[in-house]
Amino acid sequence: MYIHIQCDQRHLKSTLQQHFLTCACQNLRRVTRVVTRIYDQELRKAGLEITQFGLLTALAATGEANQKRLSAGFAMDSTTLTRTVGLLLKQGWVRVRRGRDRRERLFRLTEGGKRKMAEAQPFWEWAEQRLQRELGDAGWKIMKQTVSRITEAALVA
Repeated sequence: MYIHIQCDQRHLKSTLQQHFLTCACQNLRRVTRVVTRIYDQELRKAGLEITQFGLLTALAATGEANQKRLSAGFAMDSTTLTRTVGLLLKQGWVRVRRGRDRRERLFRLTEGGKRKMAEAQPFWEWAEQRLQRELGDAGWKIMKQTVSRITEAALVA
């Protein structure tokens, strides 16, 4: 059973401010869930989720990548990556071949995957614009810098 709760944005903002979490991890997890919803809402129109779109774009940029490289690039655990790549394989958007080592699997975008990515691109852009509009240009720049710094710090910590 699913329960859908709808409330206006002002109420949500005041509720979030009242329940500020002191834990950096919980705050970051909350913001990623909220932002993911924005991207998933838009990408759903093309039949994708942001994790799937991200993998398609990564493969488009790299040409071919093994699971270890994809996992490291997304800081994603192997199980989650396997599940997401499995969905892309099932849809025919990605193909796999064996690498030099029999255990290594190399993933590549198919023509169908390139078409799906092109179909989804405008929806991804709209999600980006929605968030950027709310943050403003200065806030957008600061957010990108902050996310980069937090990522670097967490990898070292």
